[in-house]
Amino acid sequence: MVLQLHVWGPAFTLPSIDAQCLAAIAYCSLVLPKDSWELVASSDPSVSPAGELPALQNGSAWVSRFRNIVDYLRQYSDGAWDLDWQLDESNRADNTAFASFVESRGQSLIDLSLYVSSQNYYNNTSPAYGSLLQWPNQWVLPPKLHGAAKARTEHLGLSSLDLQAMEEHRQREHSAAVAAGKIPKNLIQRPRDTVSNLLGRSSSQNHFRLEALTADFFEPLEAMLGQKTYLLSSKEEDLPSSLDCIALGYLSLALVPELSFPWLRDAMRAKAPLLSAYTERLRRRCFGDVPVEVAHAFSPQSAPPSPLPWRAPERISVVTVGSTLLATLADSTPFLSEIRRNNRLKQAAEDSDLSSTEKRAVSMHVDSSKKDMYVSIAAAVGGVAALVGYMLHVGLIGNQEQEVEEEVEEIPDFEAISASNFLGL
Repeated sequence: MVLQLHVWGPAFTLPSIDAQCLAAIAYCSLVLPKDSWELVASSDPSVSPAGELPALQNGSAWVSRFRNIVDYLRQYSDGAWDLDWQLDESNRADNTAFASFVESRGQSLIDLSLYVSSQNYYNNTSPAYGSLLQWPNQWVLPPKLHGAAKARTEHLGLSSLDLQAMEEHRQREHSAAVAAGKIPKNLIQRPRDTVSNLLGRSSSQNHFRLEALTADFFEPLEAMLGQKTYLLSSKEEDLPSSLDCIALGYLSLALVPELSFPWLRDAMRAKAPLLSAYTERLRRRCFGDVPVEVAHAFSPQSAPPSPLPWRAPERISVVTVGSTLLATLADSTPFLSEIRRNNRLKQAAEDSDLSSTEKRAVSMHVDSSKKDMYVSIAAAVGGVAALVGYMLHVGLIGNQEQEVEEEVEEIPDFEAISASNFLGL
């Protein structure tokens, strides 16, 4: 049975636009024989039962997320496909700790760079998704991913990187000032701020925060790498570990893309030159020397030779289109969206490496949330029914036609009034 790894497709000369997918591709390219797996740029999370990419398919079995894929390959091969076999107990602990560090800190920086920064999102990221996705996903998924990235980074206080949000906020404040009478209406409105003006202000406001965030991410990894070949090795002949794969996923998206506002790449080159060289070296080993293009994934027969076993994704079917549209409608409906969110949370907990107690706690939370939602629905329906019943009882609904008829009957017949009577003669 040939394994299939489903991922988000190529972008920025990398084999995927997603860090977790890049990590999974790197791991499979290092540990799996080339004829034992295929790489499919499906770019559609709905292909996986969990609704997530990357997703490894082995017949009817599906595994999502990088860490789960690593565990599955180790168990499926009885340890033969395990990059971490050479790690001792201390290195295994470092592997787990630094992998969590890379994922948490790296995801925030990638979100800020590719999605929250307006110049990069509209000039680079959104067009990249447009070349990957088929209709209707090309109109549905990018805004959803954009909104999710903004929500994940909201706590960092760097929303001013989103120039569109800044301008909308400025217009709301201006409208509120006009409504409150603080600005005379006869004054001409200020000209709309240009992108360069907004960018200049946001750069000065965010400079120190970005400096701190990038330093907190790059400097510990730079110190950990030192003069070693890989993050957890000290010998030239040592193999990379799963930590190197997850690091490559996030670091390559920080270093490689040519963006309109390359603040993250500039920070990495300045703060972590050793880490930058390590990323380039590992990228060539895992993904090849030739820059990856979208055509490599969608037309592998006509593309130049690649070390990655690309297989063209299947064309989207009518059923899939309908399912996508229905899912989009459901996510836009308040109660249905909460049901789907609870189901995804429960499924994610089941697929994760949480303990049985933690999984049971998540399940109880989801069940409690569902009960609260059903109570809210019942209360809303009951309230509407009571209001309608009251209106029927007091005659606000049933007697409207009768009142209109009585008013019509009270209107005098002007045709029966003579001119003399009307004038009082």
